[in-house]
Amino acid sequence: MAKSRFRYNPDTLSYEKIKPGTRQRFLQALTYFAASIVVFVIYFFILSLFVDSPKEKKLRRENAQLELQYEILNRKLDHLAVVIEDLQERDDNIYRTIFEAEPISNSVRNAGFGGVNRYAELEGFDNSDVVIETATRLDKLTKQIVVQSKSYDEIIKLALNKEKMLASIPAIQPISNKDLKRTASGWGYRIHPIYKIRKFHYGMDFTAPTRTEIYATGDGVISRVHSSRRGYGNRIEIDHGFNYTTLYAHLSEFNVKVGQNVKRGDVIGYVGNTGTSTAPHLHYEVKLNNKHVNPINYYFNDLSAAEYDKMIEISMGAGQTFD
Repeated sequence: MAKSRFRYNPDTLSYEKIKPGTRQRFLQALTYFAASIVVFVIYFFILSLFVDSPKEKKLRRENAQLELQYEILNRKLDHLAVVIEDLQERDDNIYRTIFEAEPISNSVRNAGFGGVNRYAELEGFDNSDVVIETATRLDKLTKQIVVQSKSYDEIIKLALNKEKMLASIPAIQPISNKDLKRTASGWGYRIHPIYKIRKFHYGMDFTAPTRTEIYATGDGVISRVHSSRRGYGNRIEIDHGFNYTTLYAHLSEFNVKVGQNVKRGDVIGYVGNTGTSTAPHLHYEVKLNNKHVNPINYYFNDLSAAEYDKMIEISMGAGQTFD
């Protein structure tokens, strides 16, 4: 409480209490009001720093719940990533191997998202890193699932065509060779019979008398019938589909024409000695995806395990080809 002020009155020889004027009372009131405002501001500032409002408490609880939900979501994404990785492994190393389809490359499975920043609207928040990381993982897994789904669509088509594919793959010897004595020369480096140089032999040679029947080794369409006095001489090529083709060279005669459909075991021509050849024989090649492959791996309808080993021994022992 403010102290009272007094003034001495010489006329009355006594002290009289001084009453404040209107201006003074106004200034006092203004001072009290300003002090109250300052005190209120100080208390409000302190409370806002150390004590959360009900709304702030609610927001903090919501943020904590969201962080927990993101943590749970990331755990589920971890599990999903493991499942997808297993599906991809099975797809490349089991399903596609069975149907002899090329595996999907990692560059396709794990391709990123180029171009503009897809997550610009998620930046600038307290938990932006967590949100962007989760969104990125989700987008990546989504794309992997799409790629895997398309792959399974392709596998389903291959499965539906399995019977046709098995009939089309080259799977028998191109001439009758039950005792394997007609196996002359196989895959690998050999001495050329004419030029006497070491040269890679991209097929197998089978010796046989002229006009011995030659069989289509799988179902397909005759894609080429060509006569020549050089190189392969008279030759036939068959497109078996499923990325397989076969070539039969040095024939004496043809028994098919271009565009004709043939079945495995059909007689397509006869053994000869045409082109660059030193004796009657058949030169036989197999291609997969337009690349030469060893024909010895495609006689599984003809040979037992023992016969297969014997053919390898015979074909690899020859030091010289016939063409």
